[in-house]
Amino acid sequence: MEDRIAFAKEQVGSLIRAALNRAMETGALPQADLPEFVVEIPADKANGDVASNVAMAGARVFRRSPQVIAQAVREALELEGTCFERAEVAGPGFLNFFLSPSWFAGVVAQAVEAGEAYGRTSYGKGEKVLVEFVSANPTGPMHIGNARGGAIGDCLASVLGWAGYEAHREFYVNDAGNQINKFGLSLEARYLQLYQEGVEMPEDAYLGGDITAHAKAFAELHGDKYVDAPGEERRKALVDFALPKNIRGLEEDLEKYRIVYDKWFLESTIHASGEVQKVLDILREKGCTYEKDGAEWFKGEPFGTEDFVLVRSNGVPTYVVPDIAYHYNKLVTRGYDRAINVLGADHHGYVFRLKATLKALGLDPERLQVVLMQMVRLVREGQVVKASKRSGKAITLATLLEEVPIDAARFYFNLREASSQFDFDLDLAVEQSSQNPVYYVQYAHARICSIFKNLAAEGIAPRACSEAELCRLDAPEEIALIRQIALLPGEVTESAKNCDPARITRYSMELATQFHKFYNSCRVKSEDEPLMQARLTLCKAAQVAVRNALAILKITCPETM
Repeated sequence: MEDRIAFAKEQVGSLIRAALNRAMETGALPQADLPEFVVEIPADKANGDVASNVAMAGARVFRRSPQVIAQAVREALELEGTCFERAEVAGPGFLNFFLSPSWFAGVVAQAVEAGEAYGRTSYGKGEKVLVEFVSANPTGPMHIGNARGGAIGDCLASVLGWAGYEAHREFYVNDAGNQINKFGLSLEARYLQLYQEGVEMPEDAYLGGDITAHAKAFAELHGDKYVDAPGEERRKALVDFALPKNIRGLEEDLEKYRIVYDKWFLESTIHASGEVQKVLDILREKGCTYEKDGAEWFKGEPFGTEDFVLVRSNGVPTYVVPDIAYHYNKLVTRGYDRAINVLGADHHGYVFRLKATLKALGLDPERLQVVLMQMVRLVREGQVVKASKRSGKAITLATLLEEVPIDAARFYFNLREASSQFDFDLDLAVEQSSQNPVYYVQYAHARICSIFKNLAAEGIAPRACSEAELCRLDAPEEIALIRQIALLPGEVTESAKNCDPARITRYSMELATQFHKFYNSCRVKSEDEPLMQARLTLCKAAQVAVRNALAILKITCPETM
């Protein structure tokens, strides 16, 4: 789909270059190489719809003042047949371009015609991208960090799809390693406590109520059958019983949160496939490892990081080795063009290690992108909250969704870019007022539905409008709303390019603001039938943009509120 704003900016660049060449041919400017210049959308629309600094950028090249250069360019511009009606020189030599009424009319027509496809772009050109996010420890429930990571990762995968990528979602299940050993020891102790006195919990054991519940459920099924069994056999039986239940619990919580993964990837498969050993062998063959104190180390300095242990002195690989193998599996075995991970900000150092080892393996480390996410504080009545109001225990994703609507949770966790910290106001998230951002956006959609419903009750139905009729949408509030509608394809592209789905959240809020201003200033129902129909078409275009922006975020669009 054409991004009309991007096209307008590109057209300004072409118009300026052609005008510079004409100005040099006529002698209005001396012969010189064309300067590099910027074309941008000015914040203040009094300065035009598109502006350029070409006159300032060309002052040294042409040895003329910016005002002289700007005037020469303006006089040499040929705007006929373009999407601009005029250009002006302003300030120290800025060139400001003003879009024609037909351009604004075209935005409205394009949005209505495209419908559910409006906002989609081909920027990604079908590149195959794997987005891994949440990947919570399967030994317990998901916490608030996972709630934010889930919203960011899912919306990022969504916006990538809208931007023309082939985006897949994946949850990496750590079903091997130290945490599973600790999980087994914790379950074992709770199981044995049901039959024996004096059994103490191991140091650093998992002490959650879920561990006790699993042990009791296991005992109900097997009785004391495993009390006298060898410890390894007992722990394996307990883990094989409890872990699938935990994983299914994670799936159910995430599905409730509207997150469905394309694949749940088990760490154990990396070990079983031999890929853990394979990456170690490749690193050894390339001379990227060395022995020290009985352990095997990675030579980090040639790859921009510190040295670190790959294999402990007891022969057991450190946690980073299966992670290296997992990313090798993503980029080589399964052939993804790019891998994107959403991780907590505390993984900063880990990212350098991972990229260094990928480079050592002969892969472009830029094929791995990491979105580092800051934590969010939950606030109620101005105070930081760490426990659930209902249960008195730590707030998990499941307990959060008992208190806060899913729409609000997904919207709020995407309210700021991932790298920013912010407070999640639990009171505001459930408030039904314009102070609640998600309510404010949804209310704009409901208002549009109400307009159509009320007019239908009077026998008035929307009809197709001509370009001339749509060109009558020239009130400042109408123009501002159309500009915002036009931004959606570009916002989709920029969100994908910068791995920042919060741009779509902010876009939807500004779209709602512009619609509410239009609604309060421009009466839709009118005796001027062509103008009424043009405004109904504008309402439809706004409805399409609101729906599609919220669809990217997987947030509902109620018709009444």
